[in-house]
Amino acid sequence: MLKRCLAALVAGLLLALAFEPVAVAYVVPVAVAGFALATRGLRARSGFLVGLVFGVAFYFPHIHWMTAVGTDAWLALAGVESVFYGLLGAAAAYLHRLPAWPLWLAAAWTTMELWRSGWPFSGMPWGRLAFAAADTPVAPALAYVGMVGLSALLALLGCLLAALVLAMVRARGGAPGRGSLVAGAVLAAVAVVTVLPALVPFEPGDDGDVTVAAVQGDVPGPGNDILYDYRGVTDNHVDATVALADEVAAGRSPRPDFVVWPENSTAVDPFADAATNAGIRRAVEAVGVPVLVGAIVDAGETNVLNQGIVWDPVTGPGERYTKWHPVPYGEYIPFREFFTGQFGRLAMIPRDMMSGTRETPLTIAGTAVGDAICFDVAYDDGIHAQVRNGAELLAVQTSNATFIETDQIDQQFAITRLRAIETGRTVVVAATNGVSGIITPDGEVVTSAAPRTQEVLLAEVGLWSGTTPGVLVGPWVGRLAAVLTGVGLLWSVLTYRRRRETPEPAVGPAARGSEEQESVR
Repeated sequence: MLKRCLAALVAGLLLALAFEPVAVAYVVPVAVAGFALATRGLRARSGFLVGLVFGVAFYFPHIHWMTAVGTDAWLALAGVESVFYGLLGAAAAYLHRLPAWPLWLAAAWTTMELWRSGWPFSGMPWGRLAFAAADTPVAPALAYVGMVGLSALLALLGCLLAALVLAMVRARGGAPGRGSLVAGAVLAAVAVVTVLPALVPFEPGDDGDVTVAAVQGDVPGPGNDILYDYRGVTDNHVDATVALADEVAAGRSPRPDFVVWPENSTAVDPFADAATNAGIRRAVEAVGVPVLVGAIVDAGETNVLNQGIVWDPVTGPGERYTKWHPVPYGEYIPFREFFTGQFGRLAMIPRDMMSGTRETPLTIAGTAVGDAICFDVAYDDGIHAQVRNGAELLAVQTSNATFIETDQIDQQFAITRLRAIETGRTVVVAATNGVSGIITPDGEVVTSAAPRTQEVLLAEVGLWSGTTPGVLVGPWVGRLAAVLTGVGLLWSVLTYRRRRETPEPAVGPAARGSEEQESVR
């Protein structure tokens, strides 16, 4: 068990290196193979322990940026997420007993990722295998199989690699046996399927062009606290937009069709606060085109909404998108009555943020724009719904000021680039103070703004209202993985019980030795 736990520890740390800031994505299958080898041949309780060690080694470094919120928040969140890998290790103890076990274990890995990405509360999708794929030959597969499908393929590659290692160990230095050849052939076939889209990348259609601007106004003071000078944040975005209007009037810049401001560009309700309202109107009237404003809007005495509001220079505020996935214990407090008295910092969240449900894109200057606010970009549901309903372009409004000095902003930007590939859409990212950028449907960053700077990004980008195969099949891959996991666990449990209930015939020492060798295999 000590050797297995050490192996799981190394494999978990290796998987953490696949993501930003190191971003060596090629180690993903090796890390998954290490998990598979460390959990093979164990009972469920031992498998849980080994899986938990893997989860701790991976997830604690992966989201170390949560210490910007608080060490207690980091320990709590990483601890909860690590348990899911422990449960996967327990399931692996059963699934390893089945024929073609790499398929069953890969399905279980995929199911685990989906489970922890939506539960408890709104879940935590950070750390999905597909999120490590930026700038690799496997990234183009996203347009064909989606985030879920790519995670499943990477998990399968890792499990097949483990099967090949086991087959080679059984050969004991001799000529490769049938098992080694089969495992190697299947591994090669899955690898070819995974990288094939790089040779035949998905080509989105052409529904015209639009010129768009993303404003990064910057955050006054230390830069990691929106509320340090929230009026200064709004003023910065107003000033940057007015400066853009001056550039347009002077003929030095083309006039955008619309402008995107980030999440928390107004941290008070622009309908209730006269100064904020006046600032927005000044910016919108100056630039003369609609602005997608990121605003905190009152929703009664006990609730607030995190919204993207289309603000037109003629008609004023119009359509709105409300954030689908507020952060538990960051933007709302589950079981508030219990936790508020236990943790004084939760008093800084006096009102709970409510979740949005909008599935149709916003109409901005005649363009159908799918919106995502901050962590929404890591979830499949809201973005996929808007894309299926005809979004021609995606906008990501994000603050991330709390994490400005951490690797979180780079991890989220990498996820955003992968969303562009998966959906076949241009993505416009507006952040308060980093990282803002404009991303093409192949994941290329056309232009970006450095953190802690004030800048306006302007580009002409393509539009497309179709739907990639990845958006269509991704949810079905997840459902299939869940079914396979359930069937595999049931099959393994029933088979194992049947074997235990069948009396074993008396055998001699030679036969027992042969059976013991087969059991190890």
